[in-house]
Amino acid sequence: MIITTGDKAGEAVIRRAAALASRTGGQYVPRRHTSLAKMSKLHGDEEIIVVLDGGARLVRPGGDTVEFHPSMGFIRAKRILKGESDPMLDAALMSPGDSVLDCTAGLGTDTLVFAVKGGRDSAITAVESSASLSALLSEGMAYYTSNVEEINDAMRRVRIESGHHLDVLRRMPDRSVDIVYFDPMFREPLMDSSAIRPLRRFANSDPLSPESIKEAVRVARKTVVLKEKRGSGEFARLGFSEQERSHSKISYGVITVDREK
Repeated sequence: MIITTGDKAGEAVIRRAAALASRTGGQYVPRRHTSLAKMSKLHGDEEIIVVLDGGARLVRPGGDTVEFHPSMGFIRAKRILKGESDPMLDAALMSPGDSVLDCTAGLGTDTLVFAVKGGRDSAITAVESSASLSALLSEGMAYYTSNVEEINDAMRRVRIESGHHLDVLRRMPDRSVDIVYFDPMFREPLMDSSAIRPLRRFANSDPLSPESIKEAVRVARKTVVLKEKRGSGEFARLGFSEQERSHSKISYGVITVDREK
């Protein structure tokens, strides 16, 4: 993974890019007016993180580009701040102050919603197995600035962990987080979702394993939640009770943890 900046980056952005490379094990390459295609060819790497003033962009020269943006997460977060409900939060039985482990963070859309609902007393951790997406998410959550200060604060509070969720779960003590959440790449993609198509090229497409769910149930205090296409066979395969959402293509499966065990 190459990490660079835009052509006219200031010193602060250059320092951020170098720090991100050091933190993630990526290769920092000064831009020096070099095209991304040429940079990719010179250094033999097809994935480039471009650090920007307000976040970052993930580029595969000649292919896909993903720029950090909270997207629908921003709209949902504003609704939560107005006191409106959110089906994901309802499924998770989340209350302010609850801690959440988002095991498949992607661009952090759902992570942000959890962080806004949780408030300043919550602990929200986003796990992403793709090194490039994890780096993009890290810069985005730290430096993207919206026009809503409560949402900016929520993004800054999220802790990003790069790695596979199963490895992270195995290291965690029993009953150490309130909610464990999974939003994997759907087994049957929603082909009309234009926001997901570029992300799918970079994300881990492996199906969830029963072992991951077993570990999640061990770690969770309240609920384990799975987001999938409505009617997906993944709910039954992995032991989730699907919540009824008749007017949506998306559904949530829930395992409620037995506190007495």
